[in-house]
This record gives sequence, structure tokens and C-alpha cells, in this order.
Amino acid sequence: MKHRLDAMLTAGVVASLTVMLSGCATIGAVAGAVAAVSTGAVTSNPGIGIGVGIAVQAAAVEAVKRVMKSLHGDQQMAIAATAGELPVGETKPWRVKHVLPVENGHGEVRVLREFDNALATCREFAFSVIAGEKPGAAADWFVASICKDQDGWKWATAEPAVERWGTLQ
Repeated sequence: MKHRLDAMLTAGVVASLTVMLSGCATIGAVAGAVAAVSTGAVTSNPGIGIGVGIAVQAAAVEAVKRVMKSLHGDQQMAIAATAGELPVGETKPWRVKHVLPVENGHGEVRVLREFDNALATCREFAFSVIAGEKPGAAADWFVASICKDQDGWKWATAEPAVERWGTLQ
């Protein structure tokens, strides 16, 4: 019994250190590995440990994806709201600051044009994302569209989202 507790304690310490050092990208793998080692140690059956590890890894990866998508959505909503309140040709800063210092962002929004289509009034705009808080930090620029519905201005294009945030939003 002491051997199993030692194995679980070691796995927990290694997992904690790995997560602190590596960030969000490896949370699923670390959680799966810890679950597999812990379950295998408790049950003395490596097959059960592997099965539990795979299930935990899949759940952790999905949870991280959902959280990141929500944080990216916060940035998109802030940018869309800023572009929606500006007159064509104007520029204004945007900023998102989360409680945890993850996926915070800031930059500028510049409305390029407004146009109507059969379904809604839309705007094309350019927005920057500034890397870091230091003066003179590099800024990447993207072009996107928003359209107005009964609830306000909503993100309308996927291309900048894919380039900026990595997946379709």
C-alpha cells in the first residue's frame, strides 16, 4: 500500500511541475499520464490504467479547447464592439484583460468601410494585435468583417480568426 501511495505522490509532483513549466498545450497529456500511472498503481492492472489515462487525456484536451475558445471569443467580441461604435475611417484602441493573465490582448481597430447586403449592414475593418505591453512592441494586422443584428455587431468572417486564433470560431 505504501508503494502505491509513493507512486501516486511522485506522479502528482511530476505532473504539477510539468504543467507549471509547459503551459496549456500539455495539460491533457500530463493529466492522462498521471491518471494512468495512479490508476495502474492502485489497481495493479496497467490495461485499466491506460484506458483511464486515455479517457482523462481526451477530457482534459476538450476542456482546454473550450476555455481557449471562450477566451478568444472575448477578444473577438471586444474587437467587434469597438469596430461597431466607430465611424468609418476612425481608429480606436481595443483591450481585453481576463481575471487570469491568459489570452489578454490589445491593439487598434480601424473601420475601413460600411456596406449593406440583403441580410444586414456590415463593416470591414482592420485590427491589430500588439505583442506585449512594452512601448514599440510589434503589432500584427488583420482584416475582418462584422455585421449588425438585433443584439449588436457580431464577428462575420472566419479567415482572420483562423490566422489569428488557430481554428474556426
